Amino acid sequence: MRHRKGGAAKGSRAISAASGPTPVSSAFTTPLSSAFPSTYASEAEYDANDEVAKIHMGALTLDVSTPNTPKPRRVKQPPFRFLDLPSELRLKVYDYHFATTSGVLDLDPDNYKRIHQKLAILRTCRTIYREASYFFYSTHPVRIFPTHPGRFFKTKKPLLARMKPNQRASMTSLELRLGPGWSKPPRGWVVNPALGLSDCISISKLTVFVECDPGNDIFRGFRQPDNFYERFSKSLLTDVLDEMPWVQRIEFDAWPSVKKSGALMRGLIEVTTSRGLTVIWGKERGWTDAEEVEPPPPLNINEPLFISHGNPDIMVVV
Repeated sequence: MRHRKGGAAKGSRAISAASGPTPVSSAFTTPLSSAFPSTYASEAEYDANDEVAKIHMGALTLDVSTPNTPKPRRVKQPPFRFLDLPSELRLKVYDYHFATTSGVLDLDPDNYKRIHQKLAILRTCRTIYREASYFFYSTHPVRIFPTHPGRFFKTKKPLLARMKPNQRASMTSLELRLGPGWSKPPRGWVVNPALGLSDCISISKLTVFVECDPGNDIFRGFRQPDNFYERFSKSLLTDVLDEMPWVQRIEFDAWPSVKKSGALMRGLIEVTTSRGLTVIWGKERGWTDAEEVEPPPPLNINEPLFISHGNPDIMVVV
């Protein structure tokens, strides 16, 4: 029995010696794992149960509502009482609301994008309708006759005729634009009761803007004879002023090519001064009460140059 135990021990030692790796001596000693600090918390420092206990029960389920979990109540925000603001602040809000609709109102295909959507505020209530409507029409001048090319230019019902009487009564400024259709004015450019000028009782200023003067030499050969457009413009301005005798000021403005000394402007100014109205000048052309200074004529490089040599009877052509 002793012999068997000794032989088994020797065989096991031989097997382990043959199967295991041979240790290699090294000059460096391997440090213990406790010699370096660990970046992870030990089991004594970290307890996973504490983190789980902090998680809400509803977060541990996937799309399954627990019957005992109370649902958060939706707190309904109280509406802002706009009409409780002072009237001065409400006017500031209207001014900010209509800021992108600045300019002269006229029949235009872009009115739906630029103006119509802004006027939706008028459907809020009667109070806001009265305030916002008066603010909008009193701060935006309206063009008497349309000038946009296309179907609106030849319409027989301008924007002014399409408005309501209370809207026309709120307006404070109108614009009469002359120049478009100088060879053949549209038939709709007629002052009649349907235009509604008699309802514009708050108008104090009329702006007359001249885009072009057919009396200029560049229109020679294309304009109608006998100063046709000059007479048409004077008659149109006279008819407008006859419908609104309460107008006090006439503002004249034009594009740079129009001269104040031309036949068209002289006729319009004559109609204004004969009624004793105040004449003011717009910013576009920059006219003043002083006489217009005519620029020097452009130099013609093809024109021959005459040089005098002191003797009036002798001229040298260069």
